[in-house]
Amino acid sequence: MENVYTNSLEKALAKTEADVDATLRAAGAVVRSLKKFRVATQTGNLRELSKTIESAEQAIAALRQQFTNTKEVWNFDSENYIASRAFPEELLEMSKSLGVKIFEQDERLYCYPFLIRILPNELAVQIDKTKEKRLRPSTLVNHLKALQNKPVRFRPETFLESLFSAYETLIKSRGKDHVGKGIVITLLEIYRLLTLLPGQAKEYSRQEFARDIYLLDRSGITTTKRGVVVSFPASTGTRWTTGTIRVITQEGQDKRYYGISFSEA
Repeated sequence: MENVYTNSLEKALAKTEADVDATLRAAGAVVRSLKKFRVATQTGNLRELSKTIESAEQAIAALRQQFTNTKEVWNFDSENYIASRAFPEELLEMSKSLGVKIFEQDERLYCYPFLIRILPNELAVQIDKTKEKRLRPSTLVNHLKALQNKPVRFRPETFLESLFSAYETLIKSRGKDHVGKGIVITLLEIYRLLTLLPGQAKEYSRQEFARDIYLLDRSGITTTKRGVVVSFPASTGTRWTTGTIRVITQEGQDKRYYGISFSEA
């Protein structure tokens, strides 16, 4: 679909920002003229009183006109723009110019280690679990850059224990009490168990699960409290999209995971 937006959100906001600055200057002129008006009344300078009234009237009229111009210039179709392909494309372009790595997959943006989902109906984006309403591309990308510089909040040890608990439940449900023997369970089965309750899949998406698997994989944390070691075996399943989960790595590569197993150390 052709991009019908000839002006980017960044350019539209920059233009309006400049217009607001002009309005503020006009407002400053009003304040200065009113202060002169007040001085004339305080001192009884009758010769200047009429001049200051006229000057204040002119400044107020100029402010009113400048504000009208500023208001009329902002005619950007915000709702449709945020819902269109143009917005994520502009964010991706802005990220390149600011030196921030952002990639796109499955209708989400990935800025390691964060997943960004665009919420058109709310005129917001969701960064992991946090909603962000500052949508000016330069502001949003710089915010993501600042978040990247903070310590990662992901706790691999806690996530590993959750995976092991789900894995153990699935092994036992099959009548195979062979936990720690290296039996492979697909990660999709693990995800379905972790999001079994109503609404949990919405709160914890498949993309987030894949991201967390990747973070655990690269963390180097492999041993549970019970001393069993996790691994993520590949399979012929990784050659196909069905049965695998996908994630964009920190370097922007497409990575697939298929199964998980736990073995005695």
